[in-house]
Amino acid sequence: MPSPWSRRTFLAGSGAAAVAAGFVNASPALAADAYDTLRLRWRALTLGAGFDVAGEPYATKLATLGAAARTSLASMAPVTGSLWPDQPLSASASVTGSHARLNEMAQAWAQPGTGSTADPAMIEAVGQGLDHLHGQVYNENTTSFGNWWDWQIGSPRLLLDCVTVAYDVLTAAQTASYLRAVDHFVPDSAVASYTGTSTGANRVDLCRVLATRGVLGKSEAKLALARDALSPVFPYVTSGDGLYADGSFVQHTWVSYTGSYGEVLIDGLARLFALLAGSTWEVTDPNRQIILDSVEKAYAPFLYNGLVMDSVAGRAISRGIATTDPNRIQADDHRRGHPLLAHIALLAEGASAAERTRWQGLVKGWMERDYYSPVMADAKLGIADLARLEAIAGSAVTATAEPVAHRLFPGMDRAVHRRAAWAASIGMASNRITYYENGNGENLRGWHTGSGMLSWWGSTYGNGQYSDAFWPTVDPYRLPGTTVSKKALADGAGGAWGAARPDVTWVGGTTDGEFAAVGQHLKGLSSTMSARKSWFCLDDTVVCLGAGICGSDGVAVETVIENRNLGATGTHGLAVNGTTQPATLGWSATLTGTTWARITGFGGYVFPGAGGATVKALREARTGTWSAINTGGTADALTRRYLTLWFDHGVNPVNASYAYLVMPGATAAATAARAAATGWLVTLANTAAQQGVSVPSLGFTGINFWSAGSVGGVTASAPACVLIRVSGSTATICVSEPPRSGASIDLTWNRPVSAVTAKDATVTVGATGSSLRLTIAPGTAGATHRATVTLG
Repeated sequence: MPSPWSRRTFLAGSGAAAVAAGFVNASPALAADAYDTLRLRWRALTLGAGFDVAGEPYATKLATLGAAARTSLASMAPVTGSLWPDQPLSASASVTGSHARLNEMAQAWAQPGTGSTADPAMIEAVGQGLDHLHGQVYNENTTSFGNWWDWQIGSPRLLLDCVTVAYDVLTAAQTASYLRAVDHFVPDSAVASYTGTSTGANRVDLCRVLATRGVLGKSEAKLALARDALSPVFPYVTSGDGLYADGSFVQHTWVSYTGSYGEVLIDGLARLFALLAGSTWEVTDPNRQIILDSVEKAYAPFLYNGLVMDSVAGRAISRGIATTDPNRIQADDHRRGHPLLAHIALLAEGASAAERTRWQGLVKGWMERDYYSPVMADAKLGIADLARLEAIAGSAVTATAEPVAHRLFPGMDRAVHRRAAWAASIGMASNRITYYENGNGENLRGWHTGSGMLSWWGSTYGNGQYSDAFWPTVDPYRLPGTTVSKKALADGAGGAWGAARPDVTWVGGTTDGEFAAVGQHLKGLSSTMSARKSWFCLDDTVVCLGAGICGSDGVAVETVIENRNLGATGTHGLAVNGTTQPATLGWSATLTGTTWARITGFGGYVFPGAGGATVKALREARTGTWSAINTGGTADALTRRYLTLWFDHGVNPVNASYAYLVMPGATAAATAARAAATGWLVTLANTAAQQGVSVPSLGFTGINFWSAGSVGGVTASAPACVLIRVSGSTATICVSEPPRSGASIDLTWNRPVSAVTAKDATVTVGATGSSLRLTIAPGTAGATHRATVTLG
């Protein structure tokens, strides 16, 4: 059945005379009331402003937008069951996809320089398409099917943005009919309770729909509801979805999601804060400050040289090249990070002067340092975002350097270690946080991303390690840093939506803000394998220990030291104990007595202990497809070269262990020198009961007490994580209780202490003198407790 939309209906709109003359003015009419003011503001937020139409990247971006819109216009064929032949309306994703094409067409009509600016045929087709979708499927009489998101968020967001752009040439009756459909699928009750699919980023998206619907329908009640329904998003949570006081962000109850759903959350909030600012409906809830604080507490730690770390991207790591993308533009950690920069830039516009200066400095620094994927060349960024970012890049604000710091996120089992020339991230899992999330056919082989994956990047190298088709081509059983059973797993093993969680509690760490001790009691996914893993994050090194490695799956268990993506043609050299190894693809070796190794262009690895270690190595080319890990991905074969180093613990190991150092960016000389400096690292313990190291030159001691005991002059009465830094006559003691058992910790350090000069309120001093005794209060969600002392 053809659409009821006709040229006669279109001519009845406010642009009738212009259309009759063969031209439609894409410029909006002036505001007549407060609602019109907000509508025009939302239009500006959508389309952008202040950019040079003839300059780059805008000229190319606008031309590309116009070409895509004309392709959609030419192929649009309204019939019963579809608006485009490849978008059957029997699938909810196609309902959203069809609205997306119409929204793109509306923008091509409204934007300058597209080749379709003010084209009457283009905007007429937009109205025809909207009416067709309304008549066929997105109306108040349809019962939703498929994915709820398409009906409550995907389609209405695009529909309302499209109506905002085309408002002046749509009839009042058309707009009213679309709003009735939105009211049907997104009723007020959608935000009546903060639960289910109405939490976190999803709640923000629902409020975005309600707010824009309120603007277009001139409804004071809808706008007030949208504003007020944001309030449950703001407060810190202690479980489930939302922002945590430690900077964690969780969505779907069990998934660390700062870089995906967290991006949606800050995007929506930045837009809504900007939309409603200065209006009757301005967001004035004082907890709004928590969102502003999240820029530096929650988002900045995971942004590095413009990318956002994959350890907080969930299913999004599998979204490479989508079959629905005609331009075949790959999504990756950089292209996920760039929108976050734009959202922070928008949020800064409504922040305090001090916050605005700091955040713009952060954004400018990330932009300047993204050598691998320059922000202004990002083909996925919209024009409005590009314009906002370009303004910061060209401003007088001083770019902020990368911080030297360590951040722990106990609320989502993540750690980030940052040095001046590199950064690293550790992904873990517990009974609180899933190994990985799959769902909707996405991230089918992300099984071991929470099994201690250690990711790292250099300041000027290695920034494409996970961007360059890593996820479809890497061996999913050999992710760097992980300890895994080689037991074969089915796609989506363990269940969807974060169902796969290990029955362990000791996961976390402690930090003084620069160095850290981190630990994970690991149990394998759908496996009998178990291990204790520790990381001690220092100035130029991450010390990695493993112990108590057991398994009875009847297959080998491995710990992956490194799995470097060398790109499509990489021939990076591998030196072991100073001897260059073959660069031939397919080469493999068992390297006994290994004390150090170095991969050219990346960094070094040291294997402490008498006689070195037995390390296995493999240089291979691996071929995979995005469709193998995401059913919406392309099936084009991709091949990348890998250089892999690992420990083979054997079949059904019993109490196996390992020790190695990762030295990002280290030269061969520095790596060899570290291996020769046998006194640099003192291994205090490496068992299933305790793991600990001391580095005298740094005044550092770190111990993970998997159970109560004594190590290196430190005694803990219960499972705990301990870090001690000595500098001259003072020392800082940091303690946490990762298992969250509710037990207090009595800690004794057999070192003369004359006075405790500072301490957290959760720390009680039991004794000083010949030794120090402290008691750490229970119930603090894995947080670090500190005391500073003067040594006797």
